[in-house]
Amino acid sequence: MRLSVVIPCLNAASTIGAQLQALAEQRWHEPWEIVVADNGSTDGSPSVVDSYRAKWPHLRLVDASACRGQPFALNAGASAALGEALVFCDADDQVGDGWLSAMGDALREHDFVACSIDFEKLNPPWLQAIFSGHAQRHGRFQKARFAPHYWHAGGGTIGVKKWLWKAVGGFSGALPYQHDTDFCFKVQLRGVEPYFVREAVVHLRCRPTLRGLMRQAANWAEYSVLLYKMYRPAGTADARLWKEFFWQWKALLGSFPRVFLDRAAQARWIWRFGWQLGRLRGSLKHRVPPV
Repeated sequence: MRLSVVIPCLNAASTIGAQLQALAEQRWHEPWEIVVADNGSTDGSPSVVDSYRAKWPHLRLVDASACRGQPFALNAGASAALGEALVFCDADDQVGDGWLSAMGDALREHDFVACSIDFEKLNPPWLQAIFSGHAQRHGRFQKARFAPHYWHAGGGTIGVKKWLWKAVGGFSGALPYQHDTDFCFKVQLRGVEPYFVREAVVHLRCRPTLRGLMRQAANWAEYSVLLYKMYRPAGTADARLWKEFFWQWKALLGSFPRVFLDRAAQARWIWRFGWQLGRLRGSLKHRVPPV
């Protein structure tokens, strides 16, 4: 079975070299390739990729600049891929030892898989603390907080048979954020159960600034509300969600003095604050309660 590693890339010149080097050290006993889908980088990312192409003939760079957004880049890379199975990773992360073979072996037996996440290698301790309870850090899928409570995983950690990627319509361009969660939902709606590959690990790089963390949390939360609107079963009771939302604001504001304890406390508080703002923004925009 031929594998294609698909990497969406936008202005990742400072990090994509490390990801490509990590991939160069992977082994798979059948043909495989790396497809970098450049989404219109202006920082020299294509030049970095070109410098590696001279060493590895199985590395290809495709133009995915016709439409800005990660879903478009993911779909462009997947469309250009030659493999029967696709594995996705991000340009600012690093795959761990044995990642490719573990994902490839799993995709022999399963149509849709996801792997573990490590936060320690690429992040300082104050950043790691935010994600201490992340499900994929502990070897399991994330689970949607809202009905019908589907399983999901980060887009840079999943693998899928190409026929299935086509069957569900790829990644939705209507979702600049949470398109990976939506993709996981669509796969399950088609009747395909996800399989977790605990032995495959991706070292994830977090946003390095408090401002960046707050914006990321707000964007993820806003589009979580949209997913709730898209997938909630008819007749779902929503009244309790507003009560929970206001109670959480009260708890968050009451915990503000603790942000002065250390940088880890600041990062956790800022993340929660951004998430609350995103929930409110999504609720007002899409006219549903904040999940």
